[in-house]
Amino acid sequence: MKRLLLVGGGHSHLAVLKGFGDGPAEGVQLSLLSPNRHALYSGMVPGVVAGHYRPEDCRIDLRPLAARAGARFFQDFAVGIDPARREVVTARGERLDYDFLSLDIGAIGEPAGTAEHALRLRPVEAFLAGWERLRALARKGEVRRIAVIGGGAAGVEVLLAMQHALAGVAAEFALFSQLPILAGHGARRAMVPILGARGVAVHSGRKVLFAGKDGVELDGGEHFEAQAAVWATGASAPPWIAQSGIATDFLGFVAVSDTLQSRSHPEVFAAGDVASVIGEARPKSGVFAVRQGPVLARNLRRALAGEALERFRPPSRSLALISCGDRYALASWGGVAVKGAWVWRWKDRIDRRFVERYRFETATF
Repeated sequence: MKRLLLVGGGHSHLAVLKGFGDGPAEGVQLSLLSPNRHALYSGMVPGVVAGHYRPEDCRIDLRPLAARAGARFFQDFAVGIDPARREVVTARGERLDYDFLSLDIGAIGEPAGTAEHALRLRPVEAFLAGWERLRALARKGEVRRIAVIGGGAAGVEVLLAMQHALAGVAAEFALFSQLPILAGHGARRAMVPILGARGVAVHSGRKVLFAGKDGVELDGGEHFEAQAAVWATGASAPPWIAQSGIATDFLGFVAVSDTLQSRSHPEVFAAGDVASVIGEARPKSGVFAVRQGPVLARNLRRALAGEALERFRPPSRSLALISCGDRYALASWGGVAVKGAWVWRWKDRIDRRFVERYRFETATF
């Protein structure tokens, strides 16, 4: 009996669990360790903020998904790995042993010292709870200006979603980005006029050093007054990964080859935001985690069977669907961009279909 331990309920592991449920592997003891019973699909989070979805619309229950795959489910945090003993240590002090280990735990937000007084996008559940408090304060007039730090797709989508949810409330929005807004996206040229038309003050080329109680501090000593800040940039790896002795990149993310296998420990795999494919620099994005899922699922089966592994070949370009707060969105494919309400409906169908793919009733098992 070989022991396969999945740590984290990220987008890639959803595909692994569904794959083992569709076709169980003989002689394999499968386990899932996750701090949360539910996985939240990140692509729908801006829609939750805007009010188009309820939080439960984008939640996937990991317990029935694991049960369908014949996996034991442990609800706890991982706090360490002992590669020599092939054990994962949990916050409660349990030691879960493995023959093969797969990590899909995502990334953590900017260090607390930098964004001490900001609402951070990670972890998502905490962000949504914080957003409810922020929205209530804005509606009472206690928050009049909100600064969003991060001009990537996540920052832009969340800002426009908050603005839509606060329609009719006297709240101003400012967006700060060290790089040009949506750098690298074909949708950049279409998004800039949308932000302008909606009254968003865009500060490109400005680095935010710190988010304080009454605003943000910029590089050069300038202070920007705001009653609330949302930190939507920067991703860090949990420090216990590097402390375990598993090879990492210079930021502490698990260093893997194009087979999603650890560069130092062949029995360890990693995917999603927690992994860095050496030689393939890619942004931390749910799009790539979703694409890695089927390859990870096949490679874990191959590793268990002692077979040669498959390479993950990311596409040279990928489709990006960026919501604009209301039921309107942009689609970016390389240097080409289109926009409209029909793009939002397209994105809505894709997102809902993804969530439904991994939903199973507990009573079935």
